[in-house]
Amino acid sequence: MIGFNMRAAWAIYVREVMRAMRTAMQSLLAPVLTTSLYFIVFGAAIGGRMDSVGGVNYGAFIVPGLLLLTLLSESTSNASFGIYMPRFTGTIYELLSAPVGVAETLAGFVGAAVTKSLILASIILLTATLFVDYRIEHPILAIGYIMMVASAFSLFGFILGIWADNFEKLSVVPLLFLMPLTFLGGTFYSIDMLPDPWRSIALVNPIVYLVNGLRWTFYGASDVNIWLSFGITLGFLAACVAVIAFIFKTGWRLRT
Repeated sequence: MIGFNMRAAWAIYVREVMRAMRTAMQSLLAPVLTTSLYFIVFGAAIGGRMDSVGGVNYGAFIVPGLLLLTLLSESTSNASFGIYMPRFTGTIYELLSAPVGVAETLAGFVGAAVTKSLILASIILLTATLFVDYRIEHPILAIGYIMMVASAFSLFGFILGIWADNFEKLSVVPLLFLMPLTFLGGTFYSIDMLPDPWRSIALVNPIVYLVNGLRWTFYGASDVNIWLSFGITLGFLAACVAVIAFIFKTGWRLRT
């Protein structure tokens, strides 16, 4: 049995982190500006005219949703671009011919994407303190859940980067599917505020469970069963791992 090649995984990880750091200014500044605008528009302009939601000030209520919105988009885009570029330039064959397994490849590429996402999450939470007074009732669970979501969507982005055969396809899934589902997933509101049948329709959206899972770690309240939220997140992560294992086993989109 071949052991885990830590040196190979570390080399891939460092290369991907350094690649991300070359565009650190715009990568980190953009989420700060976007988050600030969200708080100004939703937190101040709209939130000032709304009652609290579930006993939580509206500005504080949207913090977990904004955090998840950034986690999903950044984790997906970082991982997809990270694996797509070696395919685009042809350097993927050097990786495939090297004594590097699936575990080392995932640890390197996905680990780098998760690291950048966690840095952005920290920056967003720090930015939020400038606008609202929020709390985190379960900080350990919040950190664990954030890492789980970042890992799951980094894996999803890895799959997307292997599937895409041009730059347009890299953005079509996040723009046409992921972003709309996130905005309709209770990011800025509680689904309990929706009348039927829209509330029942919203429950079909998997992002609802991710948003509420993170919101529960902040305020101890959720619109859905919290165990179902955790189960869906873990299930999605496991499904992504299974798909990637199949891709590397068959060489789909990697050797052609």
